[in-house]
Amino acid sequence: MIKIQLVDDEPHILSALQRLLRPQGWVMHPFDNPETALSALAEHRYAVIVCDLNMPQLDGLTYLQFARQSQPEALRMLLSAHGDRTTLMQAINRAEVYRFLSKPWENYEIESALQAAVDLYQLRDENRRLLEQVRGQQNTLDRQRRELLRLETEHPGLTRVRRDADGAVLLEGYDLDD
Repeated sequence: MIKIQLVDDEPHILSALQRLLRPQGWVMHPFDNPETALSALAEHRYAVIVCDLNMPQLDGLTYLQFARQSQPEALRMLLSAHGDRTTLMQAINRAEVYRFLSKPWENYEIESALQAAVDLYQLRDENRRLLEQVRGQQNTLDRQRRELLRLETEHPGLTRVRRDADGAVLLEGYDLDD
């Protein structure tokens, strides 16, 4: 289940984003108070966090820095009507913001940006899962290799099998014609 956190001090912005994104089937957690949103970071795992830049209680850049520490896997987006080059550089460097979204927005821009973020999140999550699986398999192979070495040390020749040209196992010391 994909969860998206929306943080903006303007309730009508949160409502508009929810209406726009509802058809995607994502679970959205809107917050008009960044303090409450911070608490939710401890309770939920978010794929994407969208936060307004200018809020009276806590600016969006600082919020996204906290979010990055709490949930480094979540993709972070900054939403603002005011964006200058310095702010963008700080957002990228300090909060590792994935995208900067402008207010007012075009619906397709928000939808495509969030879809791209969700896709990237899922791809990274799948890569992490596959890496863990490969590491587990590598650990199993390492244990098996150590056991084969131990058995070979105790019983030389035990782990070597001779085969004929067709792949049949050749047994030494047995006369099959008897």
